Amino acid sequence: MRQTAHSIPQAAHGIRQAAERIDAVTPPERDRAVDALRAFAILGVVLGHWLVTALVSDGGTLHTASPLQRMPWLAPISWVFQTLAVFFLVGGHVATRGYTSARARGTTYPQWLKSRLARLFKPVAAVLALWAMAATALLLTGAPFGTVRTLVKLALSPMWFLLVFGVLTAAIPLLRRLHPLWPLAVVVHVDLVRFGFGGPDWLGWVNLAAGWLVPYTLGAAWTRGELEGRRAGWLLLGGGAVVTAVLVGWAGYPASMVGVPGAQVSNLNPPTLAAVTFGLAQCGGALLLRDRLRRGMRRPSAWAAVALVNLSAMTIFLWHQTALMATTATGLAAGRLPGLHTVPDGLGWVAARLAWLPVFALVLAVCRAAFRSLEQGPRIAGDRPSRVIRVHRRATPAAAKEVRRA
Repeated sequence: MRQTAHSIPQAAHGIRQAAERIDAVTPPERDRAVDALRAFAILGVVLGHWLVTALVSDGGTLHTASPLQRMPWLAPISWVFQTLAVFFLVGGHVATRGYTSARARGTTYPQWLKSRLARLFKPVAAVLALWAMAATALLLTGAPFGTVRTLVKLALSPMWFLLVFGVLTAAIPLLRRLHPLWPLAVVVHVDLVRFGFGGPDWLGWVNLAAGWLVPYTLGAAWTRGELEGRRAGWLLLGGGAVVTAVLVGWAGYPASMVGVPGAQVSNLNPPTLAAVTFGLAQCGGALLLRDRLRRGMRRPSAWAAVALVNLSAMTIFLWHQTALMATTATGLAAGRLPGLHTVPDGLGWVAARLAWLPVFALVLAVCRAAFRSLEQGPRIAGDRPSRVIRVHRRATPAAAKEVRRA
């Protein structure tokens, strides 16, 4: 017992020392608020999926369900955890800044783009390979096709985000000076034709690019110095919130900012005007928090946590659904467990699901440990990867920790 009690302060001291080393090697000019916002956006998406995605066991098969379907009053949960707009805001800011810096250093556009996309898509290969093998094995062992299709669909669902993000990144030379009002106007007209004049549903997919272009080009405007004042943040936050409330309250848009199984219209798939204006409000709030985040990130422990999340941001994003499904599939051996295999139809399910979150996090940590090395793409002369820190584990505490600018 004494040895155990003595080891706890030693471990805490070691963690503090590691955090202080990470803090010490961070360049003073680095805007830590950018990394904090990126970490917030990634973790928001992960927690949101874990809270609103259910895999229900029914007659030997698994099918997807959502607590938002049976408890629509939980829609405000989606307002908190649907944080993709913030990720696109940060992505546009970082890509614009990185491309401008690369040009100043003489790096060519193909070199810069290859480095960016390699870091973005290299981790995807491991997900595709693992799930191709898993799906084949499940089918060969007699698993119902419907169950396999459900699992594969959930595992690959984050890919749409990477495809859109990759296309916008590739187009940054054209987008870095585009005003956000242009793509916003496209979203307005698409929804007007689609919902106001009974246009075809397929027209909404135009918003898959236009809708996410709005926060992405806001990020470019941030890089240009056009959003430095607090007035811009308040305008986006207040204006976006008011317009979203009007669209939900009087124009018939869904209150949930994520898709709900069985719903006639989804705000996210494809993005609607309500999702875009809600994203504008989120971006305004993010801009207003920059100074507070910069102060908070001066604490070595807080900065180290944010840095480590950013180091594995794509790995966390790509594998979080697999962590959910692995836990669900393993738990079937013990029967239909509350909050894991049961229908999400009441507060009892919500309480049970909250209790499962640490288990999901533990399985995700295992996935991160196994696949995080794939996230660091090849370096090229004059280019600096977008991740915050690469930690080289060596025998001594003086191991180098390279802080790399976006």
